[in-house]
Amino acid sequence: MSESDSEKQPMQFDDVTPDAPTAGGDLEAQLAAARAEAEQYKDKFLREYADKDNYRKRTERMAADAIRREKRELLEKIFDVMDNLDRSMRFQETMDRDTLLQTLRMMQWQLGEALKSEGLTPVPTVGETFDPYVHDAVETVQTSEQPEGVVVEEVRKGYRMGDETLRPARVKVSAGPG
Repeated sequence: MSESDSEKQPMQFDDVTPDAPTAGGDLEAQLAAARAEAEQYKDKFLREYADKDNYRKRTERMAADAIRREKRELLEKIFDVMDNLDRSMRFQETMDRDTLLQTLRMMQWQLGEALKSEGLTPVPTVGETFDPYVHDAVETVQTSEQPEGVVVEEVRKGYRMGDETLRPARVKVSAGPG
């Protein structure tokens, strides 16, 4: 073999010295570093996930507390009306008819004010044009006093809160002249 032929031959295992760095050692170190980094990312992910979950639970709890507080405030307003109703029932036998009616009107006003303070408003009915979003027609009435499609009588009050209809008003609607 010539010297140029020996330079072209691949290296044999016998030619490797044990003191030379091996590619396997570098791979082991890289793998260990990658595992440590992955563990750090996993730990960070779990902490972020737990923080997000705790935030969601805290927000839900705060919303539930706010709803409970608002319900309590509304019920406290209604308790006053209930107290007046209880007193009226206790003394109804000693009241004359006019005093009883005046007491009932006062309680109706008091309850209406409590609900109004919560944003509740009655749906306008008699004389209004029938609107299927806020009115529920239970009957049509032949009348020459109102044109067709106008509410002529309220059967049951309807209520709105803001732009939302909570309960449509039940009404009788004009069918026009017979």
